[in-house]
Amino acid sequence: MRKTRQQAIIKIITKSKIETQSDLTDALRSEGYDVTQATVSRDIQELGLTKSSLKGERAYYVKPLDSKLNKLKTLFHQAVVSIEGANNFIVLKTISGGANSACALIDKLEHPEIMGAIAGDDTILVIIRNATELKNVVNDFELLLEEN
Repeated sequence: MRKTRQQAIIKIITKSKIETQSDLTDALRSEGYDVTQATVSRDIQELGLTKSSLKGERAYYVKPLDSKLNKLKTLFHQAVVSIEGANNFIVLKTISGGANSACALIDKLEHPEIMGAIAGDDTILVIIRNATELKNVVNDFELLLEEN
């Protein structure tokens, strides 16, 4: 039960900006989990969730990147020049030769909204499942750029 609940937490914070434990508790209850705030607090600690925000936004829970991915994250941060989205597509421009290493991180993230990514020399095309999630996925990429 704990493992499935924690998987639900990851899914919830990936899809929505959850700002408080109370918000997370409510979201879990709406998914059918009978939880207390103390249980949610323990889950947050066990999952290693942290809070993050983009410029001018309120802080919300995010899952920290696996420490094994730190090198890829550094390469992503160094390579990506711009991020632009439209419909179900996100285009990331990178320095020349940087697309493959930046795309490796995108693949390793296993983001539930990303169907796939294709890298050229200096451009990555990311295809997302649902156009309504475009802004959230772009925000996730921007967080990767700001956190380093």
